Amino acid sequence: MAIVSTSTSAFYERARANMKDLRAQAESLQTQLGSGQKLSRSSDNPVAASRMRTLARLESLSTIDETNANRANADLSLADAAMSNMSNTIMRAQELATQAASTTLTDEQRAGIATELEQIHDDLYTLANSRDSTGHALFGGNNTGNAYELDASGNASYIGSDSSVDLPIGDGQSVTRSMTGKQIFNFTDANGNDTDVMATIKTLAAALAGGSSDPTGAANDALASLKTGLDTLTTSHTVVGTRLAWLDVVSERRTTLTELRSTEEADLGGTDIASTVAQLQQTLTVLEASQASFSKLSNLSLFNNLR
Repeated sequence: MAIVSTSTSAFYERARANMKDLRAQAESLQTQLGSGQKLSRSSDNPVAASRMRTLARLESLSTIDETNANRANADLSLADAAMSNMSNTIMRAQELATQAASTTLTDEQRAGIATELEQIHDDLYTLANSRDSTGHALFGGNNTGNAYELDASGNASYIGSDSSVDLPIGDGQSVTRSMTGKQIFNFTDANGNDTDVMATIKTLAAALAGGSSDPTGAANDALASLKTGLDTLTTSHTVVGTRLAWLDVVSERRTTLTELRSTEEADLGGTDIASTVAQLQQTLTVLEASQASFSKLSNLSLFNNLR
């Protein structure tokens, strides 16, 4: 009787264990279909899980790099727009200086030109103190306040730092988010003196307003300085445009790498819907058959054949 009892117990235990495994397998497949992930824990596939963690870290770093690149793009775009306005303003100053260089102008006409040049100086001062995407000085380097300030005589002087912030954009690369006021406006004139465009325009305005005995000569001198100043600004403007183009290249590369990581993640941990559905149907069929077989076998008895 003990042998029969043991055999019966073993039969039930094996059947129960087999059906439990089948149910667990079915539940696992259903979970994969619901979550879209075939790895529920690292032990399912340690190598794939390790690679998935690496890909997740790379994606997090890429997000940080993208944030920095977006800020750099915004600041450089603002700098590009401001420098375009500066170029137009300086070219207008050149036109006025050319007019003022004529010996046929009256003092009143030169005074009118001086008034417009003063306005141009003020416009350049405002543009020089433009703000970046975070509200800080766009052309002030690392400074958070203004890039320029006016002294008691109305002359603009640079109060920013000597360099702008470099922002990392991934793969060990970085981009400078703007230019400093000195890089944009400062140059060396024909006499070897360090000056800037705003000072040139301010000086010319004063000369035309009656501060010089030779306003025509002052206008001619200013023309040469304005040309050099515009060339300096144009060079800086070109640098900004080059940085914007480089950011576009980096952005395209980042997008490509993100797509490659997404594809690899899908291959490593993503659920193959068609294959998983087929496995689930097969597992459920086997489970149903096992349950039916167990039900029939458990109802069989030797005593039924002895009757």
